Amino acid sequence: MKKTILSGSTVTGDLTLGNYIGAINNWTKLQDEYDCLYFLADLHALTVQQDPKVLKERTYSFLAQYVALGLDPQKNIIFAQSHVHQHTELSWILTCLTPMGNLNRMTQFKEKSEKHSKNINAGLFTYPTLMAADILLYQADKVPVGEDQKQHIELCRDLVTYFSNRYGEGILKMPEPFIAKMGARIMSLQDPSKKMSKSDENEKNFIAVIEDAKKIEKKIKSATTDSDTVIKYDLQNKPGLANLLTIYSVLSGKSYETLEKDYEGKMYGHLKVDLANLVVETLAPVKAKYDDLMKNRDYLDQLFKIGADKASQRAQVTLDKVYTAVGLVPRQ
Repeated sequence: MKKTILSGSTVTGDLTLGNYIGAINNWTKLQDEYDCLYFLADLHALTVQQDPKVLKERTYSFLAQYVALGLDPQKNIIFAQSHVHQHTELSWILTCLTPMGNLNRMTQFKEKSEKHSKNINAGLFTYPTLMAADILLYQADKVPVGEDQKQHIELCRDLVTYFSNRYGEGILKMPEPFIAKMGARIMSLQDPSKKMSKSDENEKNFIAVIEDAKKIEKKIKSATTDSDTVIKYDLQNKPGLANLLTIYSVLSGKSYETLEKDYEGKMYGHLKVDLANLVVETLAPVKAKYDDLMKNRDYLDQLFKIGADKASQRAQVTLDKVYTAVGLVPRQ
């Protein structure tokens, strides 16, 4: 049997080139080899204040972006988190097992608390437990994550141990992180010390996958590099240039060494022009398919329903086992 992979993305901002390279590009390569489930984390989005109309529109947009980026609804189960009620039900049971100390150690809670100091809510504190429920409901073997999410996977694994010690082995499967070796973390274009983020307030820091070609070109040409002129991959001393070379390498399939030879004796400007063209060329068909999908809401609604039905059936199998284990009376 195929092993199960599950991942998702919070429906805030727009998916970026970093999301594509670090996650979704790898997901499309997994859909024939693994049993894959991908969800739109609209419940996670509520930890930050949202405009209801924008949130609804963005959820449709993310589904269209997923499909436009190559996730085949016939090969993958794609669904909205809020459409599968079992997520919140398992989350509550796991919350009752989660030590406060574990949540206090979550670095992302500290970072987001500083960023959203006027809205430090309980959901922001406990959302790693909901994330664990997202994963454990589907008995996922592997979870594609970036380095910044490894701490949450560790909490998820701790919760499997806590649950097994209290209620018995074999009910919840122990997941493993799946981290791509290449391009797993694309950095901000203006501040290469930070990850490229779709929720970044500075639009110059990221490239959205559905962005206009002229904006893409402008952002890459103005990306931070350094005062040197030698095109060489050096993450420690040339983080900005290293970031651009990583993007180039992943999208072109060329190694860093090949790129260094290709641009020997050339200026940063030559690299940026070629990279901008490559990114635009890569994303142009994505944008065209996305625009077409967004014009067909009936089709997107159909995809939502099909995905939710399939996900809910699988999630209920796990939830029934959990309810029995903890002593909850089954609903008749």
